[in-house]
Amino acid sequence: MQITFGQSNPDLEEHERLLFSKRVLSELRDLDQVEHAERTEKEASEFGEKGFSTLVGFLTAEVTLPNLKAFINWMGDRFSDQPMKVKVKVGEQEVEFEARSQLELAQLEEVANSLLAKMSAGGA
Repeated sequence: MQITFGQSNPDLEEHERLLFSKRVLSELRDLDQVEHAERTEKEASEFGEKGFSTLVGFLTAEVTLPNLKAFINWMGDRFSDQPMKVKVKVGEQEVEFEARSQLELAQLEEVANSLLAKMSAGGA
């Protein structure tokens, strides 16, 4: 599954977002839970301006289901005090949401499991 995320603070300048993504990318690549990680510069979104219309400073990590909980814990520890935009993609199914706390970030596991269930039921 792919998890795309970045800071959702509207006051951040583009160069601050780029610094964030460069710094966190090296951490992501060192995590055992992440199979592949890269910066996500642009991607179309059905939500337009409110979604991921500009992804400067966003990152995409590929995570397997067995590693999902550990990855979510890492995100919660690392970003619990920062509002984040998160997109979870499993197969062709995807969900975008904003997390403003560690508790909201923990919903990532529920969202991913829901997408996996849809895919298993033939909803992909």
